[in-house]
Amino acid sequence: DDALQPPPGLARLPELVSAFGSAGLHVTVTVHGTRRPLPPGADLTAFRIVQEALTNVTKHTDAGTADVHLAYAHDRLTLTVTDDGGATPRPPGPGGGYGLIGMRERARTSGGRLSAGSLPQGGFAVTAELPAPPPPRDQPS
Repeated sequence: DDALQPPPGLARLPELVSAFGSAGLHVTVTVHGTRRPLPPGADLTAFRIVQEALTNVTKHTDAGTADVHLAYAHDRLTLTVTDDGGATPRPPGPGGGYGLIGMRERARTSGGRLSAGSLPQGGFAVTAELPAPPPPRDQPS
């Protein structure tokens, strides 16, 4: 059945957030700027980066919350996923270590970039900047 479904994109973000909520992670999504359709490749990339970043929160921390921030600018989408790290970080699981590499490769193949790292106040952030066509002239950016 999945083969007949269109590839996931940010339109399925509420479904993704709900799935992580069912697993015990409270996810808040905020949007700045005017939401607009992205090219299919960038849309899939944005969804997969959010999905992997949230998966990393559940694998590598005991954080109960995560924040997803989408910022639409004139010619790009900046998405950031953060967590507070929880009280005690978990040791890396077996076979891990490729999530950040994969997210960076996805961003790069879409013409974007990705950065990730620990936050000074604790926790972790993943930020991706992806190209997005400007909105039509009759819509504000």
